[in-house]
This record gives sequence, structure tokens and C-alpha cells, in this order.
Amino acid sequence: MNKPLRRIAVFCGLLMLALLLRANWLQYLRADELASDGENRRVLINQYAVPRGDIVVGGQPVTGSVKVDGADLKYKRTYKNGPMYAPVTGYASQSMGMTLLEKTYDSVLSGQDDRLAFKRFTDIVTGKERRGGDVVTTIDPKAQEAGYKGLTELGARGSVVALDPRTGKVLALVSAPSYDPSSFAGNLLKESDRFKALDADKARPLANRGLRETFPPGSTFKILTAAAALEHGVVTDIDASSDAVSPYPLPQSSNMIGSQAGDAVCGKASLKTAMQYSCNNVFLDAAVKLGRDRMRETAEKFGFNEDVYSSDLGDLRAVKSQYPQDLDAPGTALTGMGQGSLTSTPLQMAMVTAALVNDGKVMQPYVVDEVRSPDLSTLQKNEPRVMSQAVSSGTAAKVRGMMEHTAKEGSAQRALIDGVTVGGKTGTAQRGVDVREQVPYGWFVSYGVKPDGRSVAVAVFIDPTAMDISREDISGGNLAAPIARNVMKAVLRD
Repeated sequence: MNKPLRRIAVFCGLLMLALLLRANWLQYLRADELASDGENRRVLINQYAVPRGDIVVGGQPVTGSVKVDGADLKYKRTYKNGPMYAPVTGYASQSMGMTLLEKTYDSVLSGQDDRLAFKRFTDIVTGKERRGGDVVTTIDPKAQEAGYKGLTELGARGSVVALDPRTGKVLALVSAPSYDPSSFAGNLLKESDRFKALDADKARPLANRGLRETFPPGSTFKILTAAAALEHGVVTDIDASSDAVSPYPLPQSSNMIGSQAGDAVCGKASLKTAMQYSCNNVFLDAAVKLGRDRMRETAEKFGFNEDVYSSDLGDLRAVKSQYPQDLDAPGTALTGMGQGSLTSTPLQMAMVTAALVNDGKVMQPYVVDEVRSPDLSTLQKNEPRVMSQAVSSGTAAKVRGMMEHTAKEGSAQRALIDGVTVGGKTGTAQRGVDVREQVPYGWFVSYGVKPDGRSVAVAVFIDPTAMDISREDISGGNLAAPIARNVMKAVLRD
């Protein structure tokens, strides 16, 4: 072979080697990346090639699939009571992607999970169509309905979260206003337009207020301040008079902070009386005496500054509730009454309440009870898991005693239920610098315990911005307590 031909042959050989290396690199090293790429049409075709498995609530599916004629994406998702369950299910849209449980458990729901490999093989051999597995939630349908109905009848933006204190199961997860995932589940232009309209809506129906947004918790946080004060020995007798004057002088400031109940009631009030009448001065003073480090330490034991849903559960994830690291004295004082730079999700305040019912033990919240294959065999079973021991059982019992007194004699009376031990705490949270120009948030946290030991903890958050209501009528006791009561009744029904 002459020299020019040899060079051409070597060059062609190098090209072939490069081609083989490239092909192997794509097929093996980048196979998983390319297979899950959102721009890969085959991914979508595979996801919607068969009816998706169901998301199950109370033993009944709240999702379904319908065939789409003349399209390469053969099936699209449908939802039962879509707006009510959207904060749990999320959406599976051929054009807009997936969120929440639809996204987290897509491989199971679409039948592509590795744990279903043998099932897929037997379906191929027998000629059966591939089927998806199911995701069974912890949601109580009656509790979910009570929370959703309560918010929508008020016309309020807000959230309701209910937990089983003993296990951490999420019994209700409501966000309002909401949306119907069915309305944009397909791949048509009009469905994309519907999604864009929802995304642009000032009421923000696509927002998940229970998990993904934080707000100042207001006076509901006083139950945590009380727990911290008792746990660290700042307060030893809940019935003893304090030395907290009213109005209370904010440290390093000329500001004096009063209480709605009045100075005569709140001046040097005991911790129990301060809880009953929501006296700001006693909780500001407790936070000052505790200091920022002990306040933050207790808040973190209850779940603040922590990831709530850990990735190994494969569950929904909540944004962190924040107790800031570097607070000055006035900032620390304000957190004692749930204000300042402190923020919380409704889920987090439900966790605080649930922990007090559970003798100070914080349970990991979870919304998926079981993941199962198409033949109903269990692929994954989530079990209760302890996050932390936030406070001692003795401290938790004292705080419960004050919350129950507040329900019987104080501002939480609208949550009382015959035959149920109820504890509660109202909250009105200011936002913005000039509180006179801003409509406050309404909060309410409560728990109910039946004689047989069944229990539930509830947090209700209300943003009354869109409501036709005067500033004076906005309070957690008026707006949120009746919703919490109905949710507790739904869970504890006989």
C-alpha cells in the first residue's frame, strides 16, 4: 500500500474508533441522563404510553387516565376533586411537566420503576399492557374536605395542615385558592394557555401554602416560647406572677409593645394567664431572658431550620421554617411573640402542636403510606420515625394544660368539641413595617384528644387580603378556629 493510501486508511480507522467511542459513551455513560432528559420526546411517550397508576386517598383513587385519540402521547391524566387534592397530588401534564407526588413517584405510576421489572417482563410474555403502580396516601378525605370547604367558603387564601401526633401522618394538606390539574393535563394549546393564566393569577392558585411558603406565625409561636421557658427553667411555675410589665419596653429601643387584652390584665401576668389572653409582654420577656441561642436551640428541636421531608422517604419536601441565626436583643424579643424575622410554614406549626401532644416528641411528617405494584403487592411502606425529643414530657404536659385552659376560658373557645379534650392557641401576625397599612394574617393551632387515645393536631393559616372584612374582625379565633374544629371533628369521628 502506498503512503497516501496508508494515511487515508489510518485516518478512516481513527474516525471509526471515534465513532465507536462516541456511541459507547452515549449508550452507557450518558444513558440514564439522556433517558430522563426533558427534551427527549421518547421520555414523554413512555410516560404516557399506558394508563398511569393511581394516587389513592381513603381507599379510593383520586386520579385516572383517559385515552387520547390520534396522538403519540396515548393517555392523559384526570383528577377527581382536583382543586381539593392538588396540594397533595400535584399535576402530571403532557405539556407542563409534573410536580409533587406525580413527579416524585412518576417511575412507579408510569410502570417504569426498576422494582416493577419482573412484572414488565411477565406482561410482555403474556401480552398484557404495561400497568403503573399505585401511591397510597395518609390523607383523611373527610379532614381534607373540611379544611378545603372551610377556606373556600371564607373566600380566603390560606392553608390547613392536620397531623397524627403519634405517627407523623399528614391527614390533611389544603391550600386555597387552588386549581384543577385536569384543566391542563393534555398537550393542546388551549391547555397550555390555561396553565399560563393560572401562573399569572395574582391570587396564586398554583402556590402550595402549606409546604412551600413561610409566614410570620404570630401568637401561635407563643406555645413554643412557653415550652422553651419551661424547659430551660426561666419559668418554673406557670401560675406565678411574672415581672413583665405592660406595655413592654423593647430592648435597645424606645418602642413599647402592648397587648390587645389590656395592661391591667397582662401586667405581670403569669404564663398561664398570658397564654389565655395572649399577653405579648410575658412572651417578649421570656424570650429576652432565654436569649437568642436557647430560643433558637428549642425552635430547631421542633424542626425550624431543618429539612422536614428527608430524601430517603421519597416524599413531599417542605421549605425550611426559619429561626434566624444572628438576632440582636430586640429581634430575639420579637420572636417570643412570633414576630420579627421569624417565619414558618403551616406544616411546621402543626408539627410544634403535634409534638406537644406526643409528650414532646417530634415525628417525621409523611404523606405517602404505601407504594404498591399493579398486583397490589407492597413495594415500599413508610413507617413512623422520630425526628427529635424537642422538650421533656413534663414540659409538654404543662404547655398542653395552658392550651386547654385557653380553649376553655380564653380566645380558643370556638374550637371546643363535646367529648374531646381540646387545646388551642390563636394568632394574628403582622406583616410589613407599617402594620397600619397591612392586613394581618390569621392563625390558629389546636389539638384534639379522644378518651380512647386518638388524637389530631391542626394548623390553620389565613391570608384575608382578598376578603371583604375589616381589620378589626381579623383574628385566628374568629376565622380559623371554626375550620380547625371541623377538621378535628372529621378526624376524630366515631
